[in-house]
Amino acid sequence: MDNSILKVENLSHRYSLQWAIRKISFEITQNGIYGLLGSNGAGKSTMMNIMCGVLSQTEGNVYIQGVDIREDPVEAKKHLGFLPQVPPLHPELTVEEYLQYCADLRYIPDSEVKKAVGEVMERCGIGHFRKRLIRNLSGGYQQRVGIAQAIIHNPSFVVLDEPTNGLDPNQILEIRHLIKEIANERTMILSTHILSEVQATCDYIRMIEQGNLVFSGSIDEFDHYITPNSLVVLLKNGPTLDELLQLPGVLGGEMLRENSYRLRYSGVEEVTRCLVEMSVAKGWDLMEIYPEKSSLNTIFAELSKNN
Repeated sequence: MDNSILKVENLSHRYSLQWAIRKISFEITQNGIYGLLGSNGAGKSTMMNIMCGVLSQTEGNVYIQGVDIREDPVEAKKHLGFLPQVPPLHPELTVEEYLQYCADLRYIPDSEVKKAVGEVMERCGIGHFRKRLIRNLSGGYQQRVGIAQAIIHNPSFVVLDEPTNGLDPNQILEIRHLIKEIANERTMILSTHILSEVQATCDYIRMIEQGNLVFSGSIDEFDHYITPNSLVVLLKNGPTLDELLQLPGVLGGEMLRENSYRLRYSGVEEVTRCLVEMSVAKGWDLMEIYPEKSSLNTIFAELSKNN
Protein backbone atom coordinates (compact mmCIF):
# COMPACT_ATOMS: atom_id res chain seq x y z
CA MET A 1 0.00 0.00 0.00
CA ASP A 2 3.01 2.30 0.59
CA ASN A 3 3.57 2.53 -3.20
CA SER A 4 -0.01 3.57 -3.86
CA ILE A 5 -0.85 7.19 -4.57
CA LEU A 6 -4.55 6.33 -4.44
CA LYS A 7 -6.18 3.03 -3.56
CA VAL A 8 -9.94 2.47 -3.70
CA GLU A 9 -11.29 -0.79 -2.24
CA ASN A 10 -14.87 -2.03 -2.75
CA LEU A 11 -16.25 1.49 -2.53
CA SER A 12 -20.02 1.82 -2.32
CA HIS A 13 -22.34 4.62 -1.30
CA ARG A 14 -26.10 4.74 -0.90
CA TYR A 15 -28.44 7.71 -0.70
CA SER A 16 -31.52 6.42 1.16
CA LEU A 17 -32.46 3.33 -0.90
CA GLN A 18 -30.51 4.19 -4.07
CA TRP A 19 -26.92 3.09 -4.59
CA ALA A 20 -24.92 5.90 -6.23
CA ILE A 21 -21.76 3.81 -6.65
CA ARG A 22 -21.29 0.09 -6.09
CA LYS A 23 -18.17 -1.97 -5.25
CA ILE A 24 -15.64 0.19 -7.12
CA SER A 25 -11.99 -0.82 -6.80
CA PHE A 26 -8.87 0.52 -8.50
CA GLU A 27 -5.35 1.66 -7.66
CA ILE A 28 -3.09 4.44 -8.96
CA THR A 29 0.65 3.92 -8.52
CA GLN A 30 2.21 6.38 -10.99
CA ASN A 31 1.95 10.06 -11.85
CA GLY A 32 -0.15 11.26 -14.77
CA ILE A 33 -3.58 12.67 -15.58
CA TYR A 34 -6.43 10.25 -14.93
CA GLY A 35 -9.79 11.05 -16.46
CA LEU A 36 -12.80 10.16 -14.32
CA LEU A 37 -15.35 9.83 -17.09
CA GLY A 38 -19.08 9.27 -16.98
CA SER A 39 -22.41 10.71 -18.03
CA ASN A 40 -24.32 13.07 -15.75
CA GLY A 41 -25.66 11.11 -12.78
CA ALA A 42 -23.20 8.24 -13.29
CA GLY A 43 -21.71 8.60 -9.80
CA LYS A 44 -18.62 10.74 -10.53
CA SER A 45 -19.45 13.47 -8.01
CA THR A 46 -20.15 10.94 -5.27
CA MET A 47 -16.86 9.22 -6.05
CA MET A 48 -14.92 12.49 -5.93
CA ASN A 49 -16.56 13.72 -2.74
CA ILE A 50 -15.62 10.47 -0.99
CA MET A 51 -12.04 10.57 -2.30
CA CYS A 52 -11.68 14.14 -1.06
CA GLY A 53 -13.15 13.48 2.37
CA VAL A 54 -16.28 15.57 1.79
CA LEU A 55 -18.61 12.57 2.02
CA SER A 56 -18.32 9.46 4.21
CA GLN A 57 -18.90 6.27 2.21
CA THR A 58 -21.40 3.57 3.11
CA GLU A 59 -18.93 0.75 2.43
CA GLY A 60 -15.30 0.33 1.39
CA ASN A 61 -12.08 2.24 1.88
CA VAL A 62 -10.06 5.03 0.24
CA TYR A 63 -6.34 5.42 0.92
CA ILE A 64 -4.26 8.44 -0.13
CA GLN A 65 -0.53 7.78 0.13
CA GLY A 66 -1.45 4.81 2.33
CA VAL A 67 -3.60 6.89 4.73
CA ASP A 68 -7.25 5.95 5.22
CA ILE A 69 -9.13 9.20 4.53
CA ARG A 70 -12.05 8.25 6.79
CA GLU A 71 -9.90 7.18 9.76
CA ASP A 72 -7.31 9.98 9.53
CA PRO A 73 -8.71 12.75 7.30
CA VAL A 74 -6.29 15.46 8.49
CA GLU A 75 -3.22 13.43 7.58
CA ALA A 76 -4.73 12.19 4.28
CA LYS A 77 -5.65 15.72 3.19
CA LYS A 78 -2.05 16.85 3.56
CA HIS A 79 -1.44 14.86 0.37
CA LEU A 80 -4.64 16.03 -1.37
CA GLY A 81 -5.68 19.08 -3.38
CA PHE A 82 -9.24 19.63 -4.61
CA LEU A 83 -10.83 22.03 -7.09
CA PRO A 84 -14.63 21.62 -7.08
CA GLN A 85 -16.71 22.52 -10.12
CA VAL A 86 -17.49 25.90 -8.55
CA PRO A 87 -14.11 27.15 -7.23
CA PRO A 88 -14.26 28.13 -3.52
CA LEU A 89 -13.13 31.69 -4.18
CA HIS A 90 -13.67 34.83 -2.10
CA PRO A 91 -14.30 37.52 -4.72
CA GLU A 92 -13.87 40.40 -2.23
CA LEU A 93 -10.24 39.42 -1.60
CA THR A 94 -7.21 40.05 -3.79
CA VAL A 95 -5.46 37.04 -5.32
CA GLU A 96 -2.62 37.33 -2.81
CA GLU A 97 -4.93 37.73 0.20
CA TYR A 98 -6.99 34.73 -0.82
CA LEU A 99 -3.97 32.46 -1.30
CA GLN A 100 -2.57 33.57 2.08
CA TYR A 101 -5.91 32.59 3.59
CA CYS A 102 -5.72 29.17 1.83
CA ALA A 103 -2.17 28.68 3.10
CA ASP A 104 -3.43 29.21 6.65
CA LEU A 105 -6.21 26.66 6.09
CA ARG A 106 -3.58 24.15 4.96
CA TYR A 107 -1.51 24.66 8.13
CA ILE A 108 1.48 26.03 6.24
CA PRO A 109 3.81 27.54 8.87
CA ASP A 110 3.70 31.36 9.06
CA SER A 111 7.37 31.59 8.14
CA GLU A 112 6.71 29.71 4.87
CA VAL A 113 3.43 31.32 3.74
CA LYS A 114 4.99 34.14 1.72
CA LYS A 115 7.23 31.72 -0.17
CA ALA A 116 4.39 29.24 -0.81
CA VAL A 117 2.07 31.98 -2.11
CA GLY A 118 4.77 33.45 -4.35
CA GLU A 119 5.69 30.07 -5.81
CA VAL A 120 2.12 29.00 -6.53
CA MET A 121 1.25 32.35 -8.16
CA GLU A 122 4.30 31.98 -10.38
CA ARG A 123 3.40 28.34 -11.13
CA CYS A 124 -0.15 29.24 -12.18
CA GLY A 125 0.73 32.43 -14.07
CA ILE A 126 -1.19 34.83 -11.81
CA GLY A 127 1.65 36.75 -10.13
CA HIS A 128 0.96 39.91 -12.13
CA PHE A 129 -2.60 39.94 -10.72
CA ARG A 130 -1.58 39.48 -7.08
CA LYS A 131 -3.16 42.79 -5.97
CA ARG A 132 -6.29 42.48 -8.12
CA LEU A 133 -9.66 41.61 -6.59
CA ILE A 134 -10.73 38.11 -7.63
CA ARG A 135 -14.14 39.43 -8.73
CA ASN A 136 -12.36 41.51 -11.39
CA LEU A 137 -10.57 38.54 -12.99
CA SER A 138 -11.75 36.75 -16.13
CA GLY A 139 -13.21 33.24 -15.85
CA GLY A 140 -9.94 31.71 -17.02
CA TYR A 141 -7.86 33.54 -14.41
CA GLN A 142 -10.36 32.77 -11.67
CA GLN A 143 -9.91 29.11 -12.58
CA ARG A 144 -6.14 29.56 -12.32
CA VAL A 145 -6.62 30.93 -8.81
CA GLY A 146 -8.79 27.90 -8.04
CA ILE A 147 -6.03 25.55 -9.22
CA ALA A 148 -3.49 27.55 -7.19
CA GLN A 149 -5.43 27.01 -3.95
CA ALA A 150 -5.56 23.28 -4.72
CA ILE A 151 -1.77 22.94 -4.98
CA ILE A 152 -0.50 25.62 -2.57
CA HIS A 153 0.50 22.96 0.00
CA ASN A 154 2.29 20.92 -2.70
CA PRO A 155 0.07 17.82 -2.56
CA SER A 156 1.01 14.62 -4.39
CA PHE A 157 -2.60 14.01 -5.50
CA VAL A 158 -4.99 16.61 -6.99
CA VAL A 159 -8.65 16.23 -7.99
CA LEU A 160 -10.21 18.66 -10.48
CA ASP A 161 -13.96 18.66 -11.12
CA GLU A 162 -14.90 19.91 -14.63
CA PRO A 163 -11.99 22.41 -14.63
CA THR A 164 -12.77 23.90 -18.07
CA ASN A 165 -16.53 24.22 -17.57
CA GLY A 166 -17.86 27.62 -18.69
CA LEU A 167 -14.58 28.82 -20.23
CA ASP A 168 -14.14 30.15 -23.76
CA PRO A 169 -12.00 28.16 -26.28
CA ASN A 170 -8.80 30.12 -25.62
CA GLN A 171 -9.20 29.82 -21.85
CA ILE A 172 -9.81 26.07 -22.21
CA LEU A 173 -6.52 25.64 -24.10
CA GLU A 174 -4.65 27.66 -21.45
CA ILE A 175 -6.09 25.67 -18.54
CA ARG A 176 -5.35 22.37 -20.31
CA HIS A 177 -1.74 23.48 -20.74
CA LEU A 178 -1.49 24.45 -17.07
CA ILE A 179 -2.97 21.11 -15.96
CA LYS A 180 -0.42 19.20 -18.04
CA GLU A 181 2.44 21.23 -16.59
CA ILE A 182 1.29 20.65 -13.02
CA ALA A 183 0.82 16.92 -13.68
CA ASN A 184 4.55 16.53 -14.36
CA GLU A 185 5.06 16.75 -10.61
CA ARG A 186 2.04 14.89 -9.22
CA THR A 187 -0.98 12.68 -9.92
CA MET A 188 -4.19 14.36 -11.07
CA ILE A 189 -7.75 13.12 -11.46
CA LEU A 190 -9.86 15.15 -13.84
CA SER A 191 -13.60 14.53 -13.62
CA THR A 192 -15.58 15.32 -16.74
CA HIS A 193 -18.37 14.16 -19.03
CA ILE A 194 -16.76 15.86 -22.06
CA LEU A 195 -15.01 13.26 -24.20
CA SER A 196 -12.86 15.76 -26.09
CA GLU A 197 -11.51 16.99 -22.75
CA VAL A 198 -10.39 13.48 -21.85
CA GLN A 199 -8.78 12.95 -25.25
CA ALA A 200 -6.91 16.28 -25.12
CA THR A 201 -5.73 16.09 -21.52
CA CYS A 202 -5.66 12.61 -19.98
CA ASP A 203 -3.20 9.71 -20.00
CA TYR A 204 -5.53 7.18 -18.37
CA ILE A 205 -9.28 6.70 -17.96
CA ARG A 206 -11.54 5.39 -15.24
CA MET A 207 -15.13 5.34 -16.51
CA ILE A 208 -18.14 5.07 -14.21
CA GLU A 209 -21.63 4.34 -15.49
CA GLN A 210 -24.71 3.79 -13.32
CA GLY A 211 -22.48 3.58 -10.27
CA ASN A 212 -20.21 0.85 -11.65
CA LEU A 213 -16.63 0.99 -12.91
CA VAL A 214 -16.96 -0.06 -16.57
CA PHE A 215 -13.49 0.80 -17.88
CA SER A 216 -10.01 1.18 -16.39
CA GLY A 217 -7.02 1.63 -18.67
CA SER A 218 -4.92 3.97 -20.78
CA ILE A 219 -6.32 6.46 -23.28
CA ASP A 220 -4.86 4.27 -26.05
CA GLU A 221 -6.68 1.21 -24.72
CA PHE A 222 -9.88 3.24 -24.58
CA ASP A 223 -9.38 4.36 -28.20
CA HIS A 224 -9.06 0.72 -29.26
CA TYR A 225 -11.82 -0.68 -27.05
CA ILE A 226 -13.90 -1.40 -30.16
CA THR A 227 -11.94 -3.37 -32.75
CA PRO A 228 -11.91 -1.52 -36.09
CA ASN A 229 -13.89 -3.17 -38.88
CA SER A 230 -13.30 -0.73 -41.72
CA LEU A 231 -10.39 0.66 -43.73
CA VAL A 232 -9.95 4.05 -45.34
CA VAL A 233 -8.16 3.70 -48.67
CA LEU A 234 -6.72 6.41 -50.95
CA LEU A 235 -5.94 5.33 -54.53
CA LYS A 236 -4.44 7.83 -56.99
CA ASN A 237 -5.88 6.01 -60.01
CA GLY A 238 -8.86 4.58 -58.22
CA PRO A 239 -11.17 1.94 -59.70
CA THR A 240 -14.92 2.03 -59.42
CA LEU A 241 -16.47 1.28 -56.05
CA ASP A 242 -18.06 -1.85 -57.54
CA GLU A 243 -14.60 -3.24 -58.36
CA LEU A 244 -13.43 -2.74 -54.79
CA LEU A 245 -16.56 -4.37 -53.40
CA GLN A 246 -15.70 -7.53 -55.33
CA LEU A 247 -12.40 -8.01 -53.49
CA PRO A 248 -12.17 -11.02 -51.14
CA GLY A 249 -13.04 -10.15 -47.55
CA VAL A 250 -14.78 -6.84 -48.38
CA LEU A 251 -18.30 -6.77 -46.92
CA GLY A 252 -19.35 -3.32 -48.10
CA GLY A 253 -18.19 0.24 -48.51
CA GLU A 254 -18.71 3.71 -49.92
CA MET A 255 -16.80 6.46 -51.67
CA LEU A 256 -15.81 9.26 -49.26
CA ARG A 257 -14.52 11.64 -51.94
CA GLU A 258 -12.71 11.30 -55.25
CA ASN A 259 -10.32 8.32 -55.07
CA SER A 260 -10.98 7.83 -51.34
CA TYR A 261 -13.05 4.90 -50.05
CA ARG A 262 -14.26 3.33 -46.81
CA LEU A 263 -14.29 -0.47 -46.97
CA ARG A 264 -15.83 -2.72 -44.31
CA TYR A 265 -14.10 -6.06 -43.98
CA SER A 266 -14.23 -9.48 -42.35
CA GLY A 267 -10.44 -9.95 -42.17
CA VAL A 268 -8.07 -7.00 -42.27
CA GLU A 269 -4.95 -8.94 -43.33
CA GLU A 270 -6.69 -10.56 -46.30
CA VAL A 271 -8.21 -7.29 -47.53
CA THR A 272 -4.98 -5.32 -47.06
CA ARG A 273 -2.89 -7.91 -48.91
CA CYS A 274 -5.41 -8.05 -51.75
CA LEU A 275 -5.54 -4.25 -52.06
CA VAL A 276 -1.74 -3.99 -52.27
CA GLU A 277 -1.53 -6.78 -54.87
CA MET A 278 -4.36 -5.39 -57.01
CA SER A 279 -2.97 -1.85 -56.81
CA VAL A 280 0.34 -3.05 -58.23
CA ALA A 281 -1.25 -5.30 -60.84
CA LYS A 282 -3.82 -2.76 -62.09
CA GLY A 283 -1.92 0.48 -61.52
CA TRP A 284 -4.29 1.88 -58.91
CA ASP A 285 -1.31 3.56 -57.20
CA LEU A 286 -2.14 2.99 -53.51
CA MET A 287 -1.36 6.22 -51.61
CA GLU A 288 -2.74 5.53 -48.14
CA ILE A 289 -4.49 2.80 -46.16
CA TYR A 290 -5.37 2.76 -42.47
CA PRO A 291 -7.95 1.20 -40.12
CA GLU A 292 -10.78 3.53 -39.16
CA LYS A 293 -11.06 3.80 -35.38
CA SER A 294 -14.38 4.27 -33.63
CA SER A 295 -15.03 7.76 -32.30
CA LEU A 296 -14.85 8.40 -28.57
CA ASN A 297 -18.60 9.00 -28.62
CA THR A 298 -19.17 5.54 -30.10
CA ILE A 299 -16.92 3.90 -27.49
CA PHE A 300 -18.59 5.85 -24.68
CA ALA A 301 -22.03 4.75 -25.90
CA GLU A 302 -20.92 1.12 -26.21
CA LEU A 303 -19.52 1.02 -22.68
CA SER A 304 -22.64 2.70 -21.31
CA LYS A 305 -24.88 0.23 -23.16
CA ASN A 306 -22.92 -2.81 -21.96
CA ASN A 307 -23.40 -1.72 -18.38
